[in-house]
Amino acid sequence: MATKNSPGDSPSAPAPRHVSKAARLGLGFLGVIAGLAAVCALVLAFMLAMAYPNLPALDSLTDYRPKIPLRVFSADNVLIGEFGEERRNLVRIKEIPEIMKKAVLAIEDDRFYDHGGVDYLGIIRAATHNLIGGGAKQGASTITQQVARNFFLSSEQTLKRKIYEVLLAWKIEQNLSKDQILEVYMNQIYLGQRAYGFSSAAQIYFGKNLRDVTIAEAAMLAGLPKAPSAYNPVVNPKRAKARQQYILQRMHQLRYISDPQFAEAQKEELKVKTDSSEFGVHAEYVAEMARQLVYEQFKEETYTRGLSVFTTITKPDQDAAYLALRRGVMDYEKRHGYRGPEAYMDIPKAKDEADDAIEVELADHADSDDIVAAVVVDASPRSVRAILSSGEEITITGPGLTFAANLLSDKAPPTKRVKRGAIIRVIQEGRIWSITQIPEVQSAFVAASTEDGAIRALIGGFDYNLNKFNHVTQAWRQPGSSFKPFIYSASLEKGLSPSTIINDAPISFDAGQTGGQAWEPKNYENKYDGPMTMRKGLTKSKNMISIRILQKIGAKYGQEYTTRFGFDAERNPAYLTLALGAGAVTPLQMAGAYSVFANGGYKVNPYLIAKIIDADGRVLSQVKPDRAGVAANRVIDERNAFMIDSMLKDVVRYGTAAKAMALKRTDLAGKTGTTNDSLDAWFAGYQPNLVGIAWIGYDQPKNLGNRETGGGLALPIWMGYMQKVLKDVPMVERAVPDGMIQVGGDYYYAENPPTVGVRSLGVGERVPTEEEKTKDEVKNELF
Repeated sequence: MATKNSPGDSPSAPAPRHVSKAARLGLGFLGVIAGLAAVCALVLAFMLAMAYPNLPALDSLTDYRPKIPLRVFSADNVLIGEFGEERRNLVRIKEIPEIMKKAVLAIEDDRFYDHGGVDYLGIIRAATHNLIGGGAKQGASTITQQVARNFFLSSEQTLKRKIYEVLLAWKIEQNLSKDQILEVYMNQIYLGQRAYGFSSAAQIYFGKNLRDVTIAEAAMLAGLPKAPSAYNPVVNPKRAKARQQYILQRMHQLRYISDPQFAEAQKEELKVKTDSSEFGVHAEYVAEMARQLVYEQFKEETYTRGLSVFTTITKPDQDAAYLALRRGVMDYEKRHGYRGPEAYMDIPKAKDEADDAIEVELADHADSDDIVAAVVVDASPRSVRAILSSGEEITITGPGLTFAANLLSDKAPPTKRVKRGAIIRVIQEGRIWSITQIPEVQSAFVAASTEDGAIRALIGGFDYNLNKFNHVTQAWRQPGSSFKPFIYSASLEKGLSPSTIINDAPISFDAGQTGGQAWEPKNYENKYDGPMTMRKGLTKSKNMISIRILQKIGAKYGQEYTTRFGFDAERNPAYLTLALGAGAVTPLQMAGAYSVFANGGYKVNPYLIAKIIDADGRVLSQVKPDRAGVAANRVIDERNAFMIDSMLKDVVRYGTAAKAMALKRTDLAGKTGTTNDSLDAWFAGYQPNLVGIAWIGYDQPKNLGNRETGGGLALPIWMGYMQKVLKDVPMVERAVPDGMIQVGGDYYYAENPPTVGVRSLGVGERVPTEEEKTKDEVKNELF
């Protein structure tokens, strides 16, 4: 029988405990969860094992060759143009300044050099922050993950993409060093304004080389990768500034910058380039010419291969030409009156609405350098108030109103009057604003070395953004009297000399001699001076003298002879009108042609591109130009070139280009040119080592003005350029070639002395009296 245990007895086994139902359910649930986790881990491991071998190859990273645009430089290494969808300048990690690296790491991945591609601590920190809340959500993608995403993945937010991103990050870390990964990132990332990589962004936003950015600028650039549009300092300056300040704080917290550096960077005023397309020099026509020439050779690779094109122009020459041409054209505009406002708009009464409407309207009226658009808000004959696209209000008074005075009156036509709502053009000279206008007339200027044809300056029009037609290379225009020296040169080979006496008297021709209809050419202002030397005939640009010369030597011979200067025979028909430049040439052709006289008789071909190199610095192409002094390039006798040069110097000293004597040089030569009905105005001239051609005219040819000539229009442009570029250039004295003699103060070929050759032309003809000329004019008007 069982008995109770006494106190001294050993204790019996404890009674079994009953586990609650809830506890059993909890344990079961945990077991299920653990099982599912194990299954998921196995499935994930299986997926990773299957996916990892199928990850894309890293060739695009290990052999990193980004799309680098075509860049065009001047001869003195100034960037003048860039072409390509992605504006990028590849820079190696050792060339990236430490402060730029630290700014990026501070905001994007401060543990970059510590993790293996995925920052687990960063993930936990971001997850905790996002769960607790308070502030914007944080991400945990490392720089390596961003590289993986940018090169191989889409931006979709899916678990599959995230898994592949992690796997790729691991793979990248196994194949590239940390510095290689950071280098790829800092060159590949998009930073707004078509800028890819921090080197390109530094140039676009600050106009600087990456190595020269300050701490404050580095912080501003480092803020762009997260959202280039939101933190773009051009588009959103306030948001960009706020993010920059936060990055500076991060850099300070991480001890990347000292207290004084932090304080200084916080206060620094940044100068952001608001015009991202702005280059160091106005050479848009040059850049486009270079692009076309390179594309002919490299096709679509032109825009991605990282080619650098070095042109022959220099910044000082190009700047001088640009300013001279703009000044010359605007001076012409001032002489020919104000045409009136470009357009009109209705300005709302409410200020906010008015400001918005004005901003929208002015967006359709692009500025032309310093000639800016404005909307008139109030106008009277004494004062005009206008709003610029920047929102600034300006007041124009006094001399600033002179140009438009006739259209400020109440009596002015309503469709042309300057009144409230008128869109006008203004320009600031010093502190004074003036009303002006965008020119309708066009112009071109080109300058080149006479030794090898290297183009030193080229301006293809008044404003490339308003008219992309390159008048230097594409405009086929009548050269007028500027063509005469080539006819004179031809005559020297036919027995004429500078001292040949030629009658400056009226002459007429039937249709067979002109290729069209009967022709009665006239001198400028219908003035005739009778017999004079050929030299004087060129100095005074006498049409009758040139015509008689060509009649003597034959139009066919004259045509064939001019081709040696580079002119096209088919564009310059063999008729007597050729003597007055009635054919067609381009300013670029004229530069090459006049170089022959300047360099002693050698044909050099103007060229623009000196060399092309690839992204690795290999020279792909280098020009070997034709040079003066090489016998194979001689096209006319040295003595011929000397005599024409001598006569062209007289044009500058005593003739139609006498204004050029203001430059106070004795080595200048050239010829004015004004075509029939003043449709084109030229000046072609040179210093022995530098030729320059200036042209003015309308795209749709029309009269420039009855009193407008090459000497009044084109010559000032040429002078404006030469005055600057020849400032410190010593004058050149030209030696008399062998085989020449000087008699009576003039030069002759030794085999063609004064007693030999053509001594006179048309001298027996009588010069009509003023009364006879008047009767002829009346008769011509009647018929």
